[in-house]
Amino acid sequence: MAVTPSTPVHRDGNVLRWLIAYTFSVVGDAAYFVALGWAAQKVAGPAQVGLVMAVGAIPRAILMLGGGVIADRFGPRRVVISSDAARAVVILAAAAALAFSTPGLWVLVALALVFGVVDALFMPAVGAMPPRLTGRDQLMRLQSLRNLVQRSGHIAGPPLAGFSMGLGGPAAAFAVTGILFTFSLLLLVAIRLAPLPPEEQPAADSTARRDLVDGIVYLRHEPVVGPLVLSGLLSMLGCIPPMAIGVIVLAEERGWGPSGGAWVNAALSAGVCTTSLLLVVRGRFPRAGHWHNIALLVASAGIGLIGVMPNLALAVAVALVSGLVSGLCGGLALALMQANTALAFQGRVASVQALSAVGITPVMFPLFGLVVEGWGAGPTFLLFGCISMLGATVSTASHAVRHADLDFTKTAD
Repeated sequence: MAVTPSTPVHRDGNVLRWLIAYTFSVVGDAAYFVALGWAAQKVAGPAQVGLVMAVGAIPRAILMLGGGVIADRFGPRRVVISSDAARAVVILAAAAALAFSTPGLWVLVALALVFGVVDALFMPAVGAMPPRLTGRDQLMRLQSLRNLVQRSGHIAGPPLAGFSMGLGGPAAAFAVTGILFTFSLLLLVAIRLAPLPPEEQPAADSTARRDLVDGIVYLRHEPVVGPLVLSGLLSMLGCIPPMAIGVIVLAEERGWGPSGGAWVNAALSAGVCTTSLLLVVRGRFPRAGHWHNIALLVASAGIGLIGVMPNLALAVAVALVSGLVSGLCGGLALALMQANTALAFQGRVASVQALSAVGITPVMFPLFGLVVEGWGAGPTFLLFGCISMLGATVSTASHAVRHADLDFTKTAD
């Protein structure tokens, strides 16, 4: 029988509310980190600033998998609303403390720790919501829109924080951030999710440890999701360090200056956003797994080649091409994972994805720096591009991934 099409995401008020709420949240996140850094700089030296900025990552990484278990057990909507409310209260309290007093460094350390704990709950829960907001045929559109929101929010957040600090210092920046989280919260309260089917309801006698083990077993045996999660981890390990810190080192080594590194990153982001928009318009993708594997291979090669380009213009051109195919493989990977994950496991799968990005990948930053010191930027880019290519190898080796589809207009037996 034919698959009944869902309401397009751009016409679904429930989905649009979620996207706007997510936009407020992403912009707030980006603004928060800038405000935290400036607030720490006002009361401490560079070493202490680094401590404050890093301390929130510890509970975020340690508790992320537990956040996925909680999202699946209590429902992502309840967890998202609770954690967003906590973020708004904590940040607004920090704004008040900075406005009416000069708090010590310990206050900012406590703020960073609490925010890290709340993030460990929020990130898996918000990642588990799309499959319960719309049908499988709209997941590629929704995930591509989410990708656009993430890119745009990370661009808009820091200038907003800087403008707020120019008007009223860190207290004003925290206040604006808290208001953004409050707007996000108000919209999230109005969102409704599809219920879990009876057969996927969590067992009343199950424990958190049992749920965690079940999630790991599920990933090991799910033929599409497991390989894609591992593939995504390897690609992030290979791609994020070069683009996060490697471009800065490369620009310095080649004499391109800070603006040169900014142009490379801007080209990559422009490519990702362009392809994400195209996926939103297209809405379906036959042989999605096959094209994901090809795009990931090309994107990984592009990241590696950026480091050996003889001039800035060629590096920017390669970054643009790499961004175009990165947007394709990223959008397809997320849609394929969520389309093939049971609703009862969405939180735990999302937590593994988030842990890969914010918990495991940053561990590679010091290694990247050590290799650059020994080999130089160019060879290091090539090495990390090869690491990302391993991700393409993992997903290509999976028969289920190669034949996975995102064309739900076909008829089903």
